[in-house]
Order: sequence, then C-alpha cells, then structure tokens
Amino acid sequence: MQTLQTTSLRVVENKLWILDQQALPQQKNWLPADNTEALVGHIHALRVRGAPLIGLSASLLLALLAEHGMTRDALGQALEVLRAARPTAVNLMNNLDRMKQALTQPDFVAALGAEALRLVQEDRELCERIARAGSELVTPGSRLLTHCNTGGLATAGVGTALGVIARAHEAGKVANVWVDETRPLLQGGRLTAWELGELGVPYQLITDSMAASLMAQGQVDAVWVGADRIAANGDVANKIGTYSLAVLAKFHNVPFYVAAPQTTLDPACPNGAAIPIEQRSAAEVTGVAGSFGAVQWAPENARVYNPAFDVTPAALISGWVLDSGVVTPEDVANGRFAG
Repeated sequence: MQTLQTTSLRVVENKLWILDQQALPQQKNWLPADNTEALVGHIHALRVRGAPLIGLSASLLLALLAEHGMTRDALGQALEVLRAARPTAVNLMNNLDRMKQALTQPDFVAALGAEALRLVQEDRELCERIARAGSELVTPGSRLLTHCNTGGLATAGVGTALGVIARAHEAGKVANVWVDETRPLLQGGRLTAWELGELGVPYQLITDSMAASLMAQGQVDAVWVGADRIAANGDVANKIGTYSLAVLAKFHNVPFYVAAPQTTLDPACPNGAAIPIEQRSAAEVTGVAGSFGAVQWAPENARVYNPAFDVTPAALISGWVLDSGVVTPEDVANGRFAG
C-alpha cells in the first residue's frame, strides 16, 4: 500500500501506525498497530478514538493484513473481531461492511487496498463539506461551545464539529470556543484544546458542569458536537454529557447542532433506545492514572456507573450538518434518516 499520512494515522512501508491519543498533548508517540489484537487494544484504551478514525484504522489494517498474506477466511474472522471493538460507533460497522464486500472479490488483496484508500479519501472530502456547510450557520462574533473531540485527531480530514469551528474561525466568525473537558479521559481538555491551540482558535477550557452557568449568562451562542450514531428518527449517540448540553441549550434558547458524516447514519436503528452504549472501567471515575502513577480518590468499594455515551433526542437538536448538507428538524420529522 502507498504511504499515507493523516493527523492520527500513518501507513509506512506497509505497516499501520497510530498516534497515541492517550499521551497527547504532552507526548506525540506513534505506536504500531500491525495486528488485530493490537488495534483492538488501542481502540479500547482510546489510543485510537473518534468514530470515523476507528473505522478507517480497521479498514487500513485489514488491507495491510491482506497484503502481508493473510487468507480470505482469516481476514473474515479478523473483520468480525474488529467490528466488535466499539459497539456504539456505526462508522466502524459501515466501513467494515464495505471491506467485507471487497473481500468477496476474486483479487481480494487489491480490492481491500483500493477500498481502504477510497474510504480515507472520502472521509477527507466529506469532512470538508461538513465544515463548509456548518460554517455558514455560524454568525460573526460567535462564542461556541463544543464537547469531546471532533477534529483532525478523530478523522482523516479537518474534522466534523471542530472542522466547522476551524472554517468559521478562518472566516473571522469565532470570538471564543468554550471547550468542555469531557469524560471519559478528558478528551476535550487534552485533545480539543490542543487542536484549537494548533489552529490558533481562541478558546477557554471548562469543566462539563460549567456550561449551564455560561448559558445563563448569555455567554454561549451555539453548541456544536459530533456523533457516533444517528438513529432513523434523528436521535444521536455521542460522548457522555452531550444530552445534558442539549437540554441546557433548549432551556436557554441556544442552537444545538450535530455535525457528522453520512456514515454515522443508521437507518436500521429506529431510535436512540436501540443504540448499544459502551460501559467503561470504574477506575476512570474512582481515580486517575498516568505516567505519574495512579491516584485513588474514591472509597475502594465505591460502585460506579460509567457509560461512555448518552443519547440526545431529536427534539432537542436544531440541525444535523452532514456531508450531504444541512438537515432540519422538519426534514427528520418527514423521515429523512429513515432510509
């Protein structure tokens, strides 16, 4: 396979490397992901994260495994192992469905390589379409609030919600971005803050619980988030804390936008209640661990509820910005996502 470079993925000499998003922003470490077990481990540990990026990394690995001589049957098994790595994010399922079709071709090695590269290029292009369509909705002087990380670290391109913010900033429309620190693993505080700094976008980091007071003071003009899955009725699964933001935005008459690619749509999923929600380790809530060691602040026997995602009902969403254009609540009411 040809050499390939995105913000978070590299293919060099037919080997897949991932940027360790757990180590950012203090360290920029590239780690090998040259077998199924390694990539699944990276996904579970959130070293690889972001719905689009997870799907692309799995697709690239399958193509490389084929080039290294893995049999068709073994590739089929690897594909299903990768499919189970992240149950909430539908991009992974959609990408692997296309790779599964490529696997049926007579020259499956060439077909898998071509399809993986096509998926990467498509993601770059659709990110740009999302960013440009969304930036048209941003008014000059906007103070925006975003949750989790939806930029180049999570995609092959400029990003989804963060891509919108980047393009709006280039157009001189962004006065400030409020960045939720975002659990799990403070992905907003570590990753979004870093990306906005790299882009030169003015931002201020806040804890997730501060958003309500900012909206009450009139300090937020719009909320922009991404999505891991969009159901047929417009309900959206996204990082835990998104739903509470949507409720707050509704109460304070603040527009709440979701930016995501078409590959995030799941017409077979009737509503948010049907979306599987990943539960994460209790250790992420009871303490913290890193290169400095581990600290436990909760009682040793504390029971923990730690879902990685929540579901925002369609009724709370002002618009869905896709690579195909802006979808309105009226469109969704008329079955736009139902297939």
